[in-house]
Amino acid sequence: MREAMETALQDRTAAPAELTVTWEEVCRYLDSLAARGRRRETIQVYRPKLEAFYHFLPEDKRVAADTLEFWRAALLREGYSPGTANTHVSAANGLLAYLGRRDLQLIGQLDTEEEIQPELSRTEYLRLLTTARNLGRERTYLMVKVFALTGIRVSELNRVTVRAVEEGRVLTACDGRAQYVLIPACLRKELTVYLRRVGITAGPVFVTRSGRPMRRTQVSGEIRTLCRDARVDGDKSNPRCLRRLYQVTQERIRDSVQILAEQAHERMLEEEQLTVGWEQGS
Repeated sequence: MREAMETALQDRTAAPAELTVTWEEVCRYLDSLAARGRRRETIQVYRPKLEAFYHFLPEDKRVAADTLEFWRAALLREGYSPGTANTHVSAANGLLAYLGRRDLQLIGQLDTEEEIQPELSRTEYLRLLTTARNLGRERTYLMVKVFALTGIRVSELNRVTVRAVEEGRVLTACDGRAQYVLIPACLRKELTVYLRRVGITAGPVFVTRSGRPMRRTQVSGEIRTLCRDARVDGDKSNPRCLRRLYQVTQERIRDSVQILAEQAHERMLEEEQLTVGWEQGS
């Protein structure tokens, strides 16, 4: 027994402290998921997360004991929610298990209660737009409107293309299913004028000066700066709060419509009762 424990300890000590990951190994892992019966939609979700992990690694692509912890912290800084960061780490953990290096995994999930965002009021949202307009930050103004009026995620911003504006809808993916999100007419008009003014004729609407699609960190940074200048609480200075504003607004509108429908239905029943109610015919 003691010899077995010593052998296991020696093997563990002999294991290299770091692991070099190649893209070929990532692809083989994804192929193994398919061979094990994982759905194509699941693999499609894993691939971009593992691509992000691979690009996060240093040039030599080595994974150390604290790599996943640093990656998770970087994801949070870039504006990912705790729940989304958890799923990214889970995908990387699966890859490391496949490569036989569970010792490099990050164990423990972030508390998803942290995902509860302070609610951005309509007044604060309008203050953001007013501030952006007064400061001449048209691109930031339009980004704020896109998130608040369509409810898309920051990862989907590059799907807002010239063609999407022309068609008046954005193709997004929800749980592996493609769906279209309408661009309100007022926003579509402003985007069209903006595209004409800056000379963008194809591809994503929101690009850097060099013409490259904006990264998540750039998007979050612009909105954070605008919130500071508009004196909006820093806890609300992220695209998720704008998306949540869209969701809350839609929920309140649906609730109001439901109330109106119930009231109209009740009035109709009262009118029918006056005509054909039992008491009326007796």
